[in-house]
Amino acid sequence: MKLYVVHKDTVIIYSLIAVFIISILTLNWDTAVSVFEVMAPKRDLPIYCVQKEEKICAISFDAAWGNEDTHSLIEILKKYNIKTTFFVVGEWVDKYPESVKELSDAGHEIMNHSNTHPHMTSLSKENMKKEVEECNKKIESVINKKPILFRPPYGDYNDSVVGAMRDIGMYTIQWDVDSLDWKDLDAQTIVNRVTTKVKPGSIVLFHNAAKNTPEALPLILEKLIADGYKIVPVSEIIYKENFTVDPTGRQIPNSVATGSID
Repeated sequence: MKLYVVHKDTVIIYSLIAVFIISILTLNWDTAVSVFEVMAPKRDLPIYCVQKEEKICAISFDAAWGNEDTHSLIEILKKYNIKTTFFVVGEWVDKYPESVKELSDAGHEIMNHSNTHPHMTSLSKENMKKEVEECNKKIESVINKKPILFRPPYGDYNDSVVGAMRDIGMYTIQWDVDSLDWKDLDAQTIVNRVTTKVKPGSIVLFHNAAKNTPEALPLILEKLIADGYKIVPVSEIIYKENFTVDPTGRQIPNSVATGSID
């Protein structure tokens, strides 16, 4: 007879999953999330999306590689009068300060994507702060504005990353809609991925220097605008204070989370 040893943590995880699934089937999504919040161990999560009633979403770009399509992206966004957020790596700022300034002058946010694009969870908390603060200094030296948002390279984070960013006054931002443009998907596939997944409060991820993003972007903007969406930079969609982040990464204003009415 074989004996299997099941660790206590494994039992807890599977129990939570079972309760969550049952809650969705028998209750509704919001109730299921509430049940999960009560039972799940508390984690320090970044913001993946935002609780919104109106049709509003944010578009963001990660800039860590080349700058060959930066001007094209600026022109496309200008055509549709859209302002977005560019999360830039400090080393990218070193190579392309003129692109950073052009983006900022066009009205786009320049935010922090680390200095050297490391796996943040491999760093000590002190080195996490140094990595981000060094990038902040480089950005500020070019555009005279200090970033307040940070996106971890590779989407790699843990409680320490989110906590370290909070210590230095930064909001940690992820995404709930991934274009996967870095995989060189064809333009129509990118369009379909994004436009079918966006919902009120979504944060969309694109990449600078991705092969087919300049072709896909106009089609995405036209579809979202036709569907009634207002498209804004990330800092304009998130709440800066009096909020909680639920277990799915959705940022919720405290008035909604507690059921109170201001």
